Amino acid sequence: MKSSSSRFRIRPSGLTRLPRAAAGMRIGLYGGSFNPAHAGHRHVSLMALKRLGLDRVWWIVTPGNPLKDTGELATTAMRVEEAKQVSDDPRIDVTAFEEEIGARYTVDTLAYLKRRYPRVHFVWIMGADNLASFHRWRGWWRIARMMPMAVIDRPGWTLKAVRSKTAAALSASRIGENEALALPGREPPAWVFLHGPRSHLSSTKLRQMRRTSPSRGR
Repeated sequence: MKSSSSRFRIRPSGLTRLPRAAAGMRIGLYGGSFNPAHAGHRHVSLMALKRLGLDRVWWIVTPGNPLKDTGELATTAMRVEEAKQVSDDPRIDVTAFEEEIGARYTVDTLAYLKRRYPRVHFVWIMGADNLASFHRWRGWWRIARMMPMAVIDRPGWTLKAVRSKTAAALSASRIGENEALALPGREPPAWVFLHGPRSHLSSTKLRQMRRTSPSRGR
């Protein structure tokens, strides 16, 4: 029986370049524009690695967020290079494969990875601010049923996140923080809200600082 054609662009080899992944590995997927990447992204990743018992975290540098203004978006190459410098940990891989395969929405990206690596235990990682607006994402319910999710607390977003439409819809699937290590092996929907030290850094603030810096352009 003939398989249906893929909606993604494919390289001549049929395989897109991706970080190393093997059956049984526990890999966190942390997507975003990383415009620019900063120590807060690294903080979230290190917390996820420890609390979820992950082998790796992939920073998926997106071509652009459909829900955000892309007017100040640096080139993908620039954002990837800066992310590699900021990540500074051998367990964090930076990839921009979404642009290569032509994926625009997270739901498509995750479906692609699940098909390509059916025996890898993926976890979707996002900040509490993302959970608050998650119900606006394309295919958000499908994402929740596709892989476990870890939500990392962020300053000013704790209550908004736990009172969000998504949190209410998935309330029966939330597990306690004491069970976080088991999350990668859980059947979705399953999610955990991780509290701990929080970073006040944000890409928006950093861009504003760069615009007003006296050294800008020198």
